[in-house]
Amino acid sequence: MSTNFQPGLPGLLSAAALPAARTAAPIRLLALTTIPVGNQPVGVAVAANGNAYVTNTASNDVTVINTATDTVTVPSIPVGINPIGVAVAPNGKAYVVNRGSNTVTVIDTATNTVTVPSISVGTTPIGVAVAPNGNAYVTNLGDFTVTVIDTATDTVIVPIITVGINPHGVAVAPNGNAYVTNLGSNDVTVINTATNTVTVPSIPVGTTPIGVAVAPNGNAYVTAFSSNNVTVINTTTNTVVGAPIPVAPGINPTGIAVAPNGKAYVADVNSDDVTVIDTNTNTVVCTPIPVGANPFAVAVAPNGKIYVTNQGSDDVSVIPPFPTLTGISPNQGTTTGGTPVTLTGTNLNGATVTIGGNPATGVDVNFGGTAIHAFTPAGAPGPATVTVTTDGGCASLVNGFTYVSPSHATSLTATPALAKLFPPHVYFPFLTATLKDLVTGLPVPGQTITFKTGTQVLGTALTDAQGTAKLDETLSFPLILVNGGYDAFFAGTATLLASSAHGVVLAP
Repeated sequence: MSTNFQPGLPGLLSAAALPAARTAAPIRLLALTTIPVGNQPVGVAVAANGNAYVTNTASNDVTVINTATDTVTVPSIPVGINPIGVAVAPNGKAYVVNRGSNTVTVIDTATNTVTVPSISVGTTPIGVAVAPNGNAYVTNLGDFTVTVIDTATDTVIVPIITVGINPHGVAVAPNGNAYVTNLGSNDVTVINTATNTVTVPSIPVGTTPIGVAVAPNGNAYVTAFSSNNVTVINTTTNTVVGAPIPVAPGINPTGIAVAPNGKAYVADVNSDDVTVIDTNTNTVVCTPIPVGANPFAVAVAPNGKIYVTNQGSDDVSVIPPFPTLTGISPNQGTTTGGTPVTLTGTNLNGATVTIGGNPATGVDVNFGGTAIHAFTPAGAPGPATVTVTTDGGCASLVNGFTYVSPSHATSLTATPALAKLFPPHVYFPFLTATLKDLVTGLPVPGQTITFKTGTQVLGTALTDAQGTAKLDETLSFPLILVNGGYDAFFAGTATLLASSAHGVVLAP
């Protein structure tokens, strides 16, 4: 059974929070790629070169993953005691926060070697983020402060910025404001990174806030461990936007990262999954994505893949990029199903398809994940939503496909233009055509019949309740006589097939 993690004070996720002897987590059938790393991985950050850096808090080291191949390239880079947070600066240096030794270790991501073993910071450092000005901001959970490091010189330039109680997470917005989650006072403190001063001491959020990330729209998203939700902060006004977003059925959200497409990935530490939030609508999309045991931190790689550290299973789960769905062709078919369709989009590898909630059959995805060939299931008449689901999420075309009743064959009969001899019947001065549904055997009313002779269109008429259309031929009869008769045409509809008939001048 997975360990039920509870954030404690003054430490968080310390080695003592785990049982002395951990039993193996139960085997879970996951479709995701899983990469074994060190002992109790907690933090993760991705460098510009595509390498992911994973802090292993119980083995006091960092594992390096190549995100192009999803393989470990460096199993262990020794750092300080109990590494937790990690961030990569624009200059390529990775800053690893060591909770147990109250230090920060600097790694050169070009060589994967330690360049600065120890920079002393505050008490019980946890999180770290790098501002656009190149300064690294380290949260010190034990003394309620933030320490500022100049990443050019790797020296502390501001030892103490006092924030709320037990600061944990930190993220920097494009405007230069740093947002610090204070899990002991249930609020967020805002720091101006240009002046390194607190501009907003407290923005109330959920209970036990831990993670924070800034979306492309500029909003900051704050996870609340104990209240199971995410609070949205407008970083322009520093005010809360709307109501908190529940992550249920996710339990105890911790780390969060936002992809360039605006999808926020939230690690739910005690339900072993990741919740996805669309930051454009501030709503949860799809069902939670199962990952390893006790996921904690999340990072997005330049290639669009998402990396999740799993403390309980000592590994990293790789979530593929979120799918998109741009079209379906044809966009209508019969209610009986079986219509071959092609769906287009991106990141569709491994997708399943539903139309109107029913699974499509014969699903085949091209190698590039940009097209799906499938056959529609049966469905009720009318519009239906098309949804694709992959290991990375789901995408829909609302009312993207329309079910129509199956097309029925029809027959059209035309009477002589003049008369029938046996039994005798005079039809002049009307051309008459009758439309019948060959499946139901019933006449078809309300349909347009076109009358022609040679290449000349004589006119159109609607079928009546008996399926009969009549057109006055008084003026056109000489032309009909010259052409030896006339033709009646029914063009067909979505449910009725086209038909035609020839009318002679005089029938025996």
